[in-house]
Amino acid sequence: MRFAKRLCLLLTAVVAFVTALPLSAQAVVFTPTNGKDENEVPVPIYFYSPSIYMIATDSGEPLVDINSEEKLCPGYLTQLMTCAIILDEFDGNEKKLKETYVSAGNDAYDELYDTGAPTADIRPNEVVSYYDLLVSMILCSSCEAANITSLNMAESLFDFTVKMNDKAKELGMENTNFSSSHGFFVTQNYSTAKDMAKLCRYIVNKYPIFKKITIMENYQLEATDFHSEGTTLYNDNYLVTSYSPYYYAKADGLKSSVQSGSGRCLASLASYDGSSYIIVSLNAPMDKTPSDINKGEQNPDSIYGADYVSYSMLDHAALYNWAFTSLYQTDFINPNSEITDVKVEFGNEADYVNLKPAGGCSLLWPADVPTDKVKQNITVMHNVVAPIEKGDALGKMELEYEGEVLASIDLIATSTVTRSQSKSTVKIASSFYRSSEFRWALFIIIMIFTVYSVGYFIYLQLKYLKIDDNGNADPKNKKKKKKKQ
Repeated sequence: MRFAKRLCLLLTAVVAFVTALPLSAQAVVFTPTNGKDENEVPVPIYFYSPSIYMIATDSGEPLVDINSEEKLCPGYLTQLMTCAIILDEFDGNEKKLKETYVSAGNDAYDELYDTGAPTADIRPNEVVSYYDLLVSMILCSSCEAANITSLNMAESLFDFTVKMNDKAKELGMENTNFSSSHGFFVTQNYSTAKDMAKLCRYIVNKYPIFKKITIMENYQLEATDFHSEGTTLYNDNYLVTSYSPYYYAKADGLKSSVQSGSGRCLASLASYDGSSYIIVSLNAPMDKTPSDINKGEQNPDSIYGADYVSYSMLDHAALYNWAFTSLYQTDFINPNSEITDVKVEFGNEADYVNLKPAGGCSLLWPADVPTDKVKQNITVMHNVVAPIEKGDALGKMELEYEGEVLASIDLIATSTVTRSQSKSTVKIASSFYRSSEFRWALFIIIMIFTVYSVGYFIYLQLKYLKIDDNGNADPKNKKKKKKKQ
């Protein structure tokens, strides 16, 4: 009985552990397409950026991954982290940001003089609000605004980068290192498209004011002693500027970067019909490609006829067009459907229990990819012993597409099965007689009995046959035996 009790406790512990396992799901990354060729084969979109990462804003579900973990210089997208630290400090409070003023001396400018670094024309010792510093960095990548922030929120420019890197670790940006607050210098300043997307999602979801600023087409800084009428800034993210040939009506902001050391980088956000996506791309080419030069010569009025082409903007617009026209939220598992059953030993009500998914599974899925290509792989526990509670996890279902696991979901009992004590007693007793333990026990008993019998026989012989000191039988004993005869 002790053995049976221990077995029940062990099985109960196993069931409790499995029940505690979370439902896990991950999205499959797709190859975005742009229509079909003459053979009805989808045509992949051509991208200029060597590294791209696209996620769903709400869930963080990855949708497109092109070399997203390659360490590259993010250019002025570095300033997104500087903005994040400001927003954290003020908890995104717009009123406090506009009412808190700071300035900095030459320490904020020395490393930037005569470098061609982008600027909002904020002068040494000019007093500006943190709100205006945020706008200056987001709209025009103001490097002096980033350094003014650094010197007012840390002891030195270097100490501020320590804050930046600590925040990066907190956000799980595992392949990132910031060496400046502005990103003008490329030495030891690197990140990945995936890491920068984590940062963007953090700011967008936590601070509504950030999105409000990044969608601005232009902004006039507050008047100061150095600028009596303020300074007008224009957003260099052309996806949100209506006067630009790159304007994309569904775009909701974020930030652009154009730099010789890191090429064209862009972090953008777009929303439409309840769906919202974030894209980060790094290191698109600065100069026009030979084929695009030819396009410009053939059509001077097109975007290819200009002196430069904002390739990162083209990549993002193409991705958003694909996502908004091709991706749909698709249900792959009905949480109320009974999937299979599992045999239960010692069950009082039944010798099996039905299993259903612990929850449903819904994923963004392209309309041109058949859902029947997604396989359901089902595994269930063996040697399941009652009692079973409704909701106990007794199996697992995995959704698989082209060798990639999309989701892993527990299969749980739909009913309770109590334990039959009589069934368990009979089963345990019968199984004991067939067990190796019983065979060993029987063998040991037989051996003990044999040893005992041999020993007792020897004892009887010694009792009736006395032995002298030399090991010989006592002659007197023999005479007595003869007289008897």
